[in-house]
Amino acid sequence: MRRKKVTLKKKITSILSKTILGFFGISISLVLLFKFVPVPITMTMIGQWFSQGKLHYDWEPMENISGEMAIAVVAAEDQLFPEHSGFDMKAIKNAIHKNQKSGKLRGGSTISQQTAKNVFLWQGRSWLRKGLETYFTFLIELIWGKRRILEVYVNVCEMGPGVFGAQAAATNYFGTSAKKLSRFQAARLAAVLPSPRKWKVKNAGPYVERRTAHIQRQIRALGGVAYLKSLNL
Repeated sequence: MRRKKVTLKKKITSILSKTILGFFGISISLVLLFKFVPVPITMTMIGQWFSQGKLHYDWEPMENISGEMAIAVVAAEDQLFPEHSGFDMKAIKNAIHKNQKSGKLRGGSTISQQTAKNVFLWQGRSWLRKGLETYFTFLIELIWGKRRILEVYVNVCEMGPGVFGAQAAATNYFGTSAKKLSRFQAARLAAVLPSPRKWKVKNAGPYVERRTAHIQRQIRALGGVAYLKSLNL
């Protein structure tokens, strides 16, 4: 009986060890692959494809995306992006404080964290997903670097129901390419990022209009496209 228990324990330990090693091996391999290769699809895209019956997604390298789009998402979502190592500790502390008050799990996420979630994980709020998000954020900061993170983010972020990335959004909403997006157009797209299925790029409501204007002011305050160029982003 004792020998059977020892054998069972060894089998369980072996399975757990292989599972953990397999997870690390696959996750690190994917991060290394996507440092060089465009992200083909994400779980969020698949979900929207099934629910909307359509998917608009066209990957473009950073050279083919307007600098106004890059500075717009930084101004709107994460102005400390060039400085932090993936995590904005002040924003995280504020989020924890709000979570304790409300009993809900809210963000405080940087562009790096959002990119990790968008590419490798699913939408939704849970401690498991946040833990995995932290792990993948650490990996992409270590392996990709800031420029690649920003490039992936503006390509895979959701900008409307079934619409992902700057190129698809530029085509669908403005009849232009990502490379030709103006400051206003980029700010409008960035304005809906927190809630792209609720807020509209076209026929925007008063809140999105105000948010668009605010983002344009923040872009000017940061120094515009030249700010990111000076940082090689």
